[in-house]
Amino acid sequence: MTKHSAALTSLCNCLRGLPPADVEWTSVIGLANQTLTTPALIDFVDQFASVLPDDVCAYIRQIYHRNVLRNDRLAGQLEEAVVAMNNRGVTPVLLKGAATLATAADERRGVRLMSDLDLMVMPDEVERAVTALRAIGYQIHDQARPESRRWFVELIRSTDAGAIDLQRAVPGPAYAYRSAGHALNHCVSAPLGRGSVRIPTPTYRALMLIIHDQFQDYGYWLGDMDLRHLVELRDLNSSTGGLNWNELASYVSGELTRNAVETQLVALAALLGVEIPYALRSRLIPRLQLIRQLMQARFPASRLPLLAMTVLDLRNYRREATVDHAQTSARRGLWSMPRANTLQFLWKAATVARAGKV
Repeated sequence: MTKHSAALTSLCNCLRGLPPADVEWTSVIGLANQTLTTPALIDFVDQFASVLPDDVCAYIRQIYHRNVLRNDRLAGQLEEAVVAMNNRGVTPVLLKGAATLATAADERRGVRLMSDLDLMVMPDEVERAVTALRAIGYQIHDQARPESRRWFVELIRSTDAGAIDLQRAVPGPAYAYRSAGHALNHCVSAPLGRGSVRIPTPTYRALMLIIHDQFQDYGYWLGDMDLRHLVELRDLNSSTGGLNWNELASYVSGELTRNAVETQLVALAALLGVEIPYALRSRLIPRLQLIRQLMQARFPASRLPLLAMTVLDLRNYRREATVDHAQTSARRGLWSMPRANTLQFLWKAATVARAGKV
């Protein structure tokens, strides 16, 4: 990991389309594979092929073309699943990579590497959606308990390129979306082949990606960075209409969520050169979080000592995540230490290498 982490700046420069200079390609390609961004280097290869090593160009083009084929299969799989659910009266919301498949131009379909198809349905549609998918050959591979805070069911078929991850809520904790309101208010209906879906607006998709990385994947607490999703945020901003930064800021409620969202935006500006309004990238805690991320990327041994930075927002977390704040505050101080099982979980997570994360 140390060898790869030293290549972070070079990889980000490649993803930004800057001219190659003093690139140690073994480390850069290793980090691109680790962060699942190798197909996204195709634009860089096409631009600078004449000055790049032949084996680097050949490798990236091979990975990209294989990903095109895989994503074409995923797109066909998605349409089949959507039509089956439509026939049962369910119109799913496309999340993350599934939304990208539905909105990307055909020539851009292979840029994003994805592992599964994330779909959201309303709680009263779950049974019909699962029945529809099982009727076309899917089997339940994994499922959360009914009382789980983050409910999901993962369905697979042996002939498919990926699984379907069916959810009944947007990713991450509910408190992170309080100001945004219900997800359906931020979706537009759209055709998908022979079917019909709901697709979140680009700005709401950006919010979901950030909340997913920072809270559902614990990136904010662990100091992890998901470079693949930073690239996707950049591409969303480059799409027609781009991202509405004022609208994104209006979706954010509470200091914790604000710090987490701005941490991602600070990284987006620093690493990929995206123009972010100064007010959304100037505050201290998000900037400290970026310093932490870069430190951990270069010196992985610093991950455990830097877990202490979680106390910066422990007060905000307890304020925002507590349903009945007044009662909980009286019973348990906002500055008290985290529970032992929370510390144990974070400690263990900080020592495990995770695909896609730096």
